[in-house]
Amino acid sequence: MNDELEPLAADLGAALLARGEWLAAAESCTGGWLAQSVTAIAGSSAWFDRGFVTYSNDAKMDMLGVPPTTLERHGAVSEATARAMAQGALAHSRANWTVAITGIAGPSGGSPEKPVGTVCFAWATKDGGCEAQTCLFPGDRAAVREQSVRHALQGLLQRLDTTPMLA
Repeated sequence: MNDELEPLAADLGAALLARGEWLAAAESCTGGWLAQSVTAIAGSSAWFDRGFVTYSNDAKMDMLGVPPTTLERHGAVSEATARAMAQGALAHSRANWTVAITGIAGPSGGSPEKPVGTVCFAWATKDGGCEAQTCLFPGDRAAVREQSVRHALQGLLQRLDTTPMLA
């Protein structure tokens, strides 16, 4: 595992464990890298419930309940789809927190509107909160994917730091 990801995953696990809360991940362009990062931490079964690798649009619809109209209207790489993925992960797990990642890691697949390196994130909680964000990361496929995992973990940590414990 990347030397920078392990401390983030460990900090995330400690924060979730202290709160008695659970995480689930919904990943597309990262292909399970976030789930791998958190499960590399010993004891993660006490705070990581599950990961969904939903690379295809069919998987997003089948596993997470992403509405076909969301995909048609906004595309797989959109904040609307990331939100639907995060909310679907909540609905299909026992997690209190979810993170969703969907993007274009390259080297192909980009467009002028959504160039390679465009990645959409969403973080959702059982209390109904859901925030989304789009980033444009530089570099090759591996660099885009790694930066995406790092950003998702950092986003979770920031939200845990500023959110009261869930009931």
